[in-house]
Amino acid sequence: MNDSSQIAKHVRDVHFGGNWTGVNLTDALADINWEEATKKIYSLNTIAALVFHMNYYVDAVLNVLHGKPLTASDKYSFDAPPIQSEDDWKTLTDKTWRQASELADLIDKLPDTKLTETFVDEKYGTYYRNLHGIVEHIHYHLGQIVLIKKLLRHTDQ
Repeated sequence: MNDSSQIAKHVRDVHFGGNWTGVNLTDALADINWEEATKKIYSLNTIAALVFHMNYYVDAVLNVLHGKPLTASDKYSFDAPPIQSEDDWKTLTDKTWRQASELADLIDKLPDTKLTETFVDEKYGTYYRNLHGIVEHIHYHLGQIVLIKKLLRHTDQ
């Protein structure tokens, strides 16, 4: 398996299962309803805000892989649309799953030589750094989601 395929596998695994940690986004969110997803605990981000935030960067990288300019900005990465119903929550998660699959498929098709090329601008480093960074970023926030979910369910008892 080449390096691009390995990264694609990691993208799939953190979203859909099969990674070394045994924790993935699909399973973590499977029993979360829109009310839990939007409930604020202390000063923590909501689960919905974290899901939007993670996918914001997936969407940005997808645009680049489709030949579009990088227009994302960190300052907008938590500007989630309001989630006011189960349909809104499903729309957000469905987009997340769809774009994760699309990202993995596109990464899988990249030649390994692309991984050492500059990603848009030298300040962002290489394609490898950014694509692997997506996986690291999702693992980081996945841990937060798991903890927030435990807090939500503990305080509701």
